[in-house]
Amino acid sequence: MVSLREVALRAGVSPSTASIALRGDKRVKTDTRERVIEIAHALGYVPNGSARDLKRKSKQIIGVLLHDLGGPFYSEVLRGIQHRMHDSGFTPIVGCSAPGNHGALTRLLLEQRVDGAIVLDPLVDKEALIRIARRGLPIVVLDREISESGIYSVMANHEQGAYHATQYLLEEGFRSIAFISGPDDSTHSKARLAGFCRALAQTRQRGVCAGIYAGNFTEDSGCEIAYQIMRDQGRHRVDAVFAANDEMALGVMKAFADVGVVIGQEVAVMGFDDILIAQYARPALTTVRQPMYDIGYHAADLICRALVQDRSSLPTEAVVFPMQLVVRESTKKTTFEGGI
Repeated sequence: MVSLREVALRAGVSPSTASIALRGDKRVKTDTRERVIEIAHALGYVPNGSARDLKRKSKQIIGVLLHDLGGPFYSEVLRGIQHRMHDSGFTPIVGCSAPGNHGALTRLLLEQRVDGAIVLDPLVDKEALIRIARRGLPIVVLDREISESGIYSVMANHEQGAYHATQYLLEEGFRSIAFISGPDDSTHSKARLAGFCRALAQTRQRGVCAGIYAGNFTEDSGCEIAYQIMRDQGRHRVDAVFAANDEMALGVMKAFADVGVVIGQEVAVMGFDDILIAQYARPALTTVRQPMYDIGYHAADLICRALVQDRSSLPTEAVVFPMQLVVRESTKKTTFEGGI
């Protein structure tokens, strides 16, 4: 078995520095830390403490790494994961890495202190996941596809969901539609924006984009952008707002209500995800239902099956869940007057 001293010697650092670097500690310079971790991967180094754990056949623990621990989206995904793992006797350990620092995941997988991992964080390096999977640990990635043995993909069709939602707005007669995107690093937001733009491009004679506004998936950002949209009315007439998630859509509705704009009469509002509170808003929010619970449950199912049965029976292609448009009062045009 490769020793820590060998890793340190190859990296040109002391054993104590190598040990600190492998824990992801920022006291070690980033380039040094990355070099030590890379060499440890290449040599197949396993810390002594972990070696004792590996004497057991299975630890019954699955690492779950999320981009964000907040918000109703992640809670539903986790609920699905928890239910499936409970049925199989596995325990999920949930973590969220700080921006630019994925040391927690690196340690868990490098030291093999978990049996596998579910990763819903687009910033986790693809090559690192491939190296880890090649060492025999199964990994499920959510909302991205990595073609590598031992890595399984589960995703929802965000682009198609936004495309159908935009088509619905156009078919209902909405002609000037503003779109509120999420953070720049969100693959969900990019896919939803792509679906919105594709639907408009195919039906230019029926509708136009009244502006694309950058939000951050929070209710506050939706509220602020709604005020910006109203200020922009000298340049753009808007009769519908499509927000890339429900939380921003609810913020839009709050801002409009605060100034007396009647949603469902003067302007329509569309969200995305169908979080629980969407149906209880007033008016109830039209949205695109993402099967969050099912995605989490299926991801956990793949991990559990990879650990207890022949992996050749598992899917080699990504499992893609469809979206469902849920029409509620926020986009109904029973007495629509058109535009704000």
